[in-house]
Amino acid sequence: MITLYDCATAPSPRRARILLAEKGIAHETVQVDLRNSEQLSVAYQQINPQCTVPALRTEEGAMLTDNAAITAYLEACYPDPPLLGITPHEKAQITSWNWRVEFEGLLAVAEALRNSAPAMANRALPGQVHYPQIAELAQRGLARVQHCLVMLNDRLAERDFIASDRFSVADITAVVALDFARVVKIKPGEQHPHLQRWRAAMAQRPSMSV
Repeated sequence: MITLYDCATAPSPRRARILLAEKGIAHETVQVDLRNSEQLSVAYQQINPQCTVPALRTEEGAMLTDNAAITAYLEACYPDPPLLGITPHEKAQITSWNWRVEFEGLLAVAEALRNSAPAMANRALPGQVHYPQIAELAQRGLARVQHCLVMLNDRLAERDFIASDRFSVADITAVVALDFARVVKIKPGEQHPHLQRWRAAMAQRPSMSV
């Protein structure tokens, strides 16, 4: 059976959990305690040398150590429902928007949080290497998140989904980014009505509560 190495409180593995739920894929879960740095332990490094979550062990025994690989594998093995698109154009649009939301939203929140939270001193980036915090990057991250909200609100002005005419991984990434932004005290306001409407619609999907 597929095994997901997860952390219930972290945003990145939540993306994998939602994906698995949307596709209805049975799997086992192993919790990794990020708060106590279990991801840096020798035991976990043998599972994932990158010291990050999520990681997914396939039924064949291969270990996938990032969301991009996990998504590609699960879409190939379980194509229904199609979350990476069907037509060439749709696939391109979803790939583009998923990357944009990850870079301009999810990573911007991480930039703001990791460069300001006292608990993450010397842990400004995930992984084995310890990097010091840079206060200016925290401020830049906050500005990037605010810009991302405007971008998504504009995108959703006449749309029900981020990338195409159907739910996709871009919507998963956007939900996680939006919810993650709460840790840096940013959330959509009255100036983002289309984004608020979309987030309310996403909340109706059972996968969002996993």
